[in-house]
Amino acid sequence: MASASHRRPLRKRRTALFWAVAVAAVGLLVSLVIALRPGGEPDTVRTAAGAATSTRPSATPTTRKPTPAPKPSASPTATPTPATTPARPSPTPTRSSAPRPASGAAPLAGRIKPGTTYNGVATHYDAKDGDGACLYGPSPDLMVAAMNHADYETSRACGAYVLVRAASGATVTVRITNECPLPCAPGQLDLSKEAFAKLAGLSAGRIPITWSLLSPGTSETVSIRYKTGSSRHWCGIQALGHRNPLARLEVRTGSGWSRLTRTEYNYFLSPDGTGCGGSLRLTDIYGEQLTLDGIAIRPDTVQPARAQFTRR
Repeated sequence: MASASHRRPLRKRRTALFWAVAVAAVGLLVSLVIALRPGGEPDTVRTAAGAATSTRPSATPTTRKPTPAPKPSASPTATPTPATTPARPSPTPTRSSAPRPASGAAPLAGRIKPGTTYNGVATHYDAKDGDGACLYGPSPDLMVAAMNHADYETSRACGAYVLVRAASGATVTVRITNECPLPCAPGQLDLSKEAFAKLAGLSAGRIPITWSLLSPGTSETVSIRYKTGSSRHWCGIQALGHRNPLARLEVRTGSGWSRLTRTEYNYFLSPDGTGCGGSLRLTDIYGEQLTLDGIAIRPDTVQPARAQFTRR
């Protein structure tokens, strides 16, 4: 009995010793594993460091604005090449000029050319208020004349200034505002009574003259007037106050400039409304151009354009 009671405590001690050795062995194994890991630091420390490292890249976009990609300096759609860029008007909104031709040259002149002296006769008529076939309207200046049918040339002579000289040597400068119909002969000028009186007495009735085209000094600028009934669908456009004879009037379209047809009553017509109310381009007989913007469709209203052709 004594030996049996003695064995139980011994077995308990052995069991306790076994578990103590086992725990120590496990602890030693864990220590060895930790010691052999790269960096030799506990997992909890590496996890914290790794979490901190992984959050830095995500913090960068939220605390720092990304640098925008640079815009291309040239693009075929944004900046056309010089070969495809349409001609642009002068920076001055009311004026642009073509290259000035050689002195005296007038490549767009019709029958009446600068530097040429024409022979003819002068007659006279009652100009009344100065209006006539050119439809400029009344004028206080009655130094005006009617050009013969041939040289009137479908109103191409309208607005031209000519110097008229009589055989006596007397001279007068007149502006063409009217047409002298047939039987007025080429070279003939029908002067207002006021202008004829500068050359000879009215009783003379008909005198020989010479005359030539002028490009006078003037403080007047070009104006534009739309004809009665003009709209976006049809319009007639007239230029007034131009120093040199007008060769062309064009309107801007989506594909460039479109030349309008001139009438005998000195209006340029757009029968389908093309360009009505848009930019206009006037060209004189010397090739100089005036580009006019901001001219609204206001029938029967004279609108100054603040531009003028060069004196020749």
